[in-house]
Amino acid sequence: MGKVMATNISEKKGTQKRSVSSVTLITDWGIENDAHAGKWNRQVSLISYEKIEEFKAKGAPVNNGAFGENIIVAGIDFKSLPVGTRFKCNDVILELTQIGKECHSGCEIYKMMGDCIMPREGVFTKVLVGGTIKAGDDMEIIH
Repeated sequence: MGKVMATNISEKKGTQKRSVSSVTLITDWGIENDAHAGKWNRQVSLISYEKIEEFKAKGAPVNNGAFGENIIVAGIDFKSLPVGTRFKCNDVILELTQIGKECHSGCEIYKMMGDCIMPREGVFTKVLVGGTIKAGDDMEIIH
């Protein structure tokens, strides 16, 4: 069982996301008002809270959304799960579609730290069932 620590959106691609109190997920689209929503396999991005904290411990001054992640969850190591894994949070059901990504060269975090965790720790999902998610909500792995 995981716990949602933060929800984030951005209006434009290529920018850091900003924290919001909750996000509304739309079936087969993504997060309402997020630049990455659309009919594709990377509708919602997730990353493990623990991986962000490990990166911060190395001196990285990052805030929620700095990696472009939509949802930060404590207690789930997303990259260790196979593609096809499903997650449930309230009414929302997400399906893991991609682990990691190619990072565009020279993101701000990489320039500052010489490293960025999103390409190896971040995962992407499709929205199978929409609904609302906010910090403090429980997220579970379902099969």
